[in-house]
Amino acid sequence: MCGIVAYVGNRAVTPLLIEGLKRLEYRGYDSAGIAVRGNSGELSVTRAVGRVSNLELLVEEDAQYDEGFIGIAHTRWATHGEPSVDNAHPHVGLTKDGHTVAVVHNGIIENYSSLRTYLEGKGHTFYSQTDTEVLAKLIAELYVDDLETAVQKALQEVSGAYAIAVMIDGWPHTLVCARKGSPLIVGVADHAYVVASDASAIVSHTTQVFALEDYQVVKLSAGPVDEKNGTGEPWSSELRTTTIDNVVVDPEITELEMDLEQIELGGYSHYMLKEIMEQPEAVRDCLRGRVDLRDSKIILGGIQDFKRQMVRAKRFILTGQGTAYHAGLIGEYLFEDLARVPARCEYASEFRYRNPIIEDDTIVVAVSQSGETADTLAALAEAKDRGALSIGVVNAVGSTISRETDAGVYLRVGPEIGVASTKAFVGQVMVLTLLSLYLGKRKHMSNERVDHYLKQLSQIPDQIEKVLKQTDHIKNCVKQVADRDNWLFLGRGYNYPVAIEGALKLKEISYIHAEGMPAAEMKHGPIALIDEGMPVVFVATQGTQYEKVISNIEEVRARGGKIIAVATEGDTHIHKYASEDCIFYVPDVMEALQPLLTSVPLQLLAYHAAVERGHDVDKPRNLAKSVTVE
Repeated sequence: MCGIVAYVGNRAVTPLLIEGLKRLEYRGYDSAGIAVRGNSGELSVTRAVGRVSNLELLVEEDAQYDEGFIGIAHTRWATHGEPSVDNAHPHVGLTKDGHTVAVVHNGIIENYSSLRTYLEGKGHTFYSQTDTEVLAKLIAELYVDDLETAVQKALQEVSGAYAIAVMIDGWPHTLVCARKGSPLIVGVADHAYVVASDASAIVSHTTQVFALEDYQVVKLSAGPVDEKNGTGEPWSSELRTTTIDNVVVDPEITELEMDLEQIELGGYSHYMLKEIMEQPEAVRDCLRGRVDLRDSKIILGGIQDFKRQMVRAKRFILTGQGTAYHAGLIGEYLFEDLARVPARCEYASEFRYRNPIIEDDTIVVAVSQSGETADTLAALAEAKDRGALSIGVVNAVGSTISRETDAGVYLRVGPEIGVASTKAFVGQVMVLTLLSLYLGKRKHMSNERVDHYLKQLSQIPDQIEKVLKQTDHIKNCVKQVADRDNWLFLGRGYNYPVAIEGALKLKEISYIHAEGMPAAEMKHGPIALIDEGMPVVFVATQGTQYEKVISNIEEVRARGGKIIAVATEGDTHIHKYASEDCIFYVPDVMEALQPLLTSVPLQLLAYHAAVERGHDVDKPRNLAKSVTVE
């Protein structure tokens, strides 16, 4: 949700923090703030409502930000309290001996109300509605000469989720950071450390990183050997990682699997468009080394140690939120159709609260782009507690879900910056297709049938490229209907989840009300909504239910709806029901593989609708890329 970036080292800190905030702005952007300690030892704190650019203008006008080698910064997505300067981070607390503690925080402190009452009784005054200010003042209340100890003690009193970075005025060049339930990564550079919510704010400074685990605290010190010299040489650095109970732990530093070019716009007007256009190469990367056409093999090293349990599984539960949930719905069809094993996709947010039945030989598949989705992590923990084997399908290497699951398969589609997920969705569907074929081959499918699927899968990247060439055609169609505020998206079978995903994309970035549903469901109520010119998007590819979909199109046309169709190349019949300017064609593939193609024109449809309506595609209102709080 929110974004944290912090730095201590031998570089000027303010431009580094502002650059980091811009890279994290997709995580939350209703306000932003920065705290920097200058050479005098005093803290300068500035906060602004709106985008990071508003904050940048303020610090450029303040000479105090021209100095300093340690600081923390934050982009906010509101949980407690409306967007305002008072509620923006960093928040501060005053220690008993007059020092100022500054804190930035992602997550939710569940017992903040009782802690606030306690701190008010100790004489602290509050200026915001946030739970984070409570944490800042609690650390200040417990501070006695050592910031690390104060943070450890404070976190022992806290219930909820947090990722925090903390600093204090005075001379010591030290940051203290901690996490529980919200991601935080530490980058290790030459006599410097950079901390952030995700790797996009770190990669331009170092590729040596480690992720904090739950209940871990890290103390990061970097500064001149002669503190009174301020910026002098030689420079020294030190890190110490402990639990909140002060038990020392040894973090594993790994190489970051990301480069700067991957997170730059590269000439595109929006990250979302860039990522839509990257899908052919992303799918090639997802497939690379995993499909052996010569021997009709699927190679998935991440599940190799559990292949017997997977083949013996009596039931699969797929779980996720938002776009990942829609990928899981397609996975439900795939597992039952190709692997011939009962499967069910569940909203992660509902799964853990309804006393789910987990039988012997049940496997839970957690689907998430970030690998940090709070609801999905909670559902995963619930399933594991009840004895399920767990499989992760995630994009972010080293993420919490990838560490908490027994086995898994990475998407390998590269960083996804756009809030509205596109290439990660196609990657999730591709991985679930590979998993289903992997099981199907071991359970019942002939080599000939597997070979047929794999040959078609290998052609998907080139076929996505063909679909993407229709972007101008889709844009022209959108211009006819972008002013309409109510849409329907309809599909059957494998393309029913595609319809739901298409509706979500439109809602997310264009702010058009849209509903996705099985095409047959329309007659059971929603058909009452259809009036003259209402856009109704049909995923009407040729398959086992094609004639049924055509009947549904007829029903909409009879009521004046505007038909937009995703159809199979070579289908001349569809022209009777939709005008050529609003038919988007996809190559003819096996029905189980159609979602890999049919989802792409709907992504472009949503993108062009948002642009036509003048919205900021990459920063849709009220949304954040990764939802790390419940």
